[in-house]
Amino acid sequence: MTTELRFRTLGLLGGMSWESTAIYYRLINQGVAARGGGLHSAPLLLHSLDFAGVAAAQAAGDWAGLGVQLGTAAAGLVRAGAGAVMIGTNTMHRLAAEVQAAAGVPLLHIGDATGAALRAAGVKRAGLLGTRFTMEDASVLRGHLGERHGIETVVPGEAARAEVHRVIYEELCRGRIESTSRAAYAGIIRDLKRDGAEAVILGCTEIGLLIGAADSALPVFDTTHLHAAMAVDWICS
Repeated sequence: MTTELRFRTLGLLGGMSWESTAIYYRLINQGVAARGGGLHSAPLLLHSLDFAGVAAAQAAGDWAGLGVQLGTAAAGLVRAGAGAVMIGTNTMHRLAAEVQAAAGVPLLHIGDATGAALRAAGVKRAGLLGTRFTMEDASVLRGHLGERHGIETVVPGEAARAEVHRVIYEELCRGRIESTSRAAYAGIIRDLKRDGAEAVILGCTEIGLLIGAADSALPVFDTTHLHAAMAVDWICS
């Protein structure tokens, strides 16, 4: 007698940017297919936002407006049948509490996926690359990793933070992969190692398009892959 597989339906807030959302979609479906075999794929509901408006609101500091926008989108996913939601971007986890409150269902937090992987590897001090918001605002990721998982984070200096941020918005979110930017990121990671980091967190969901383990002087923890693996676990549980 065979047991019928039962997958749970997950809602994904994406489009921030669509480049990384496409990676989420592929990784989650690959993971579910590997678990289920045959023709199985992930029951996903996607709300893909227009990133131009989101980025403009970020730059203007309109986080309250963005909280309403994402919360409304998350509630729509739940009405459509999602049993949990996830935000497919590190930066917008600044609004994780607002999104979960609006959705009324579990939110799969990217910081929990990342923190669990770092703890499992014995990492206590990690370098963090991401947008300026992620690197400089503790409410995005750094506070969550410290308070919930005991992980200390180290960020690059001001000039390096500006370059990491520029590459994300001007290149990676537009599908541009530049070898000069890869070299710049690799140098920044070397500096983080010099400053005592035991690993590096790719804390923007697009950075994995540019940097991999072969480019890094430190062990790499890619938040996109870790978050997608968490999604697969939830869907298949």
